[in-house]
Amino acid sequence: MKNWRLSSKFTLMFVGFTLITLAVTSILSYVNQMQLYQKQCEESIQHVADYLEKVVVSDSDNFIDMQKYFIAHYKEFKLPINYTEDDIEESRIRYETLREAQFPGKVIGKDIVFEDLSDEVKAAHAIYNYEYYRYMFEEASKSFDITYSYYIVPTGEPEHMYWFLDVVREEKEIDGEKYLLLCDDILDKREKHEHMWEAWDTGKRPFGYDMYDNEYGKTYAYYSPLFINGEKLGVIGVEVEIAAVNHEILLATVRQMLMIGGILVVFTLLLLALIRANYIRKLIKLQGIIEDYSQNKNPEITKELKSEVTNGDEISTIIEKFADMIYELELYIQSLTKTKLDLQNTRQQAIELNELAMKDSLTGIRNKTGYDKEVQKVEWEIADGLKNFGVAMIDLNFLKRINDTYGHDKGNISIITLCKIICRVFEHSPVFRIGGDEFVVILKNKDLERIDELISEFNKQLKERQENPELEYWEKTSAAIGYAIFNPEIDNTYENVFKRADTEMYKCKKAMKAVREQ
Repeated sequence: MKNWRLSSKFTLMFVGFTLITLAVTSILSYVNQMQLYQKQCEESIQHVADYLEKVVVSDSDNFIDMQKYFIAHYKEFKLPINYTEDDIEESRIRYETLREAQFPGKVIGKDIVFEDLSDEVKAAHAIYNYEYYRYMFEEASKSFDITYSYYIVPTGEPEHMYWFLDVVREEKEIDGEKYLLLCDDILDKREKHEHMWEAWDTGKRPFGYDMYDNEYGKTYAYYSPLFINGEKLGVIGVEVEIAAVNHEILLATVRQMLMIGGILVVFTLLLLALIRANYIRKLIKLQGIIEDYSQNKNPEITKELKSEVTNGDEISTIIEKFADMIYELELYIQSLTKTKLDLQNTRQQAIELNELAMKDSLTGIRNKTGYDKEVQKVEWEIADGLKNFGVAMIDLNFLKRINDTYGHDKGNISIITLCKIICRVFEHSPVFRIGGDEFVVILKNKDLERIDELISEFNKQLKERQENPELEYWEKTSAAIGYAIFNPEIDNTYENVFKRADTEMYKCKKAMKAVREQ
């Protein structure tokens, strides 16, 4: 029992050491990763806010005139909810045509002030600039992969804000037609939006964030007041989702804790076995020899006793410690080998996690992260002389209607159905889901050679589903598609090809809408 108590004490001591080491390591690792991520988020959000501010300030007079006139007359305007770059260009041409017709040769701000323009020209000016700046906010959010960005202006009523430029296009219905919701008047309580109001009240960027838990998940919101020519006009807001990242950091910390804990447990067990084999066992043996001698008085036992005692002198101790060192070195090598295998397993897990991070959880194809990496690869190949590739842009129709009417599970069915059709038609090219209802195909090989045939086949399969009376509404998949082929004479980057494909897709969507409205 005494020997067992000694082993138990060693066991408890090493268990306590292992638990303390795990706890300290886990806490330090989690805190360090959280601090690093929050710092990166702050820098990223500030960068986006600076960019959006520069976009607005770059044409300060136009923006000031547009904001004041638009807020005063927004109830009179009807803007299409799905306006595109082509629509913005049409608005610009209309405005410049009206201005030149009524004020030929005159430049606003130089030959004539905005207030002297006719109401017709003012309205055209406001609509064009509003569409342009709102589109720039939307593109910035996509480019910087920001969850949500917007520009808000106090209404004059206590705790009320106009949501002036919003990357989320919400609709309103007028006389049975759907238009873009403009200048939504929102009650933003100060206790819930402390930093937003601080940015407006002080005219300075506040230190810290407002935290929200809404349809975009758990987000941190950063705010920056907008000044033009010394005049405070509104507040730019940028939000980034952190809940998913915090969850990943926590999981990574737990995995790290389990890995380190496993190594410590194995090492502790080996160490306990070593102590028992080389020390406690010898004590038991010496105890047995002494008891045997005291009972039997056998002189031969004294020789064995003396030999054990003499083994404690300096030379014998050095020899014994040297043997123990060789034994412990062997254990250490075994531990290193196991650690190497653990590291290899960890590396493989990291590879699998990286692959999982690039995989869309709903459809199983690569997501926006995987798409960005593939785009970088194509850019490198273009620099090395790649000339044969194309881009197909596909956008699912009516997803919001399906989600609102039948539920998001039916919307998911529509997304998965469209994904299957795309992968089946473009079987020789990589397919990516880059947004909720947006897919991109980087056309290669046989798909590139047969693109027109495949586009026809794609539309044919969609038409068959739409005309199938046995399918539910959400199963009658409808989508717009557009593509562009790399042309070395006009293209020098992947982005050029993508923009042309995106433009063709929107033309297709617009044409489909026109057919439905006939």
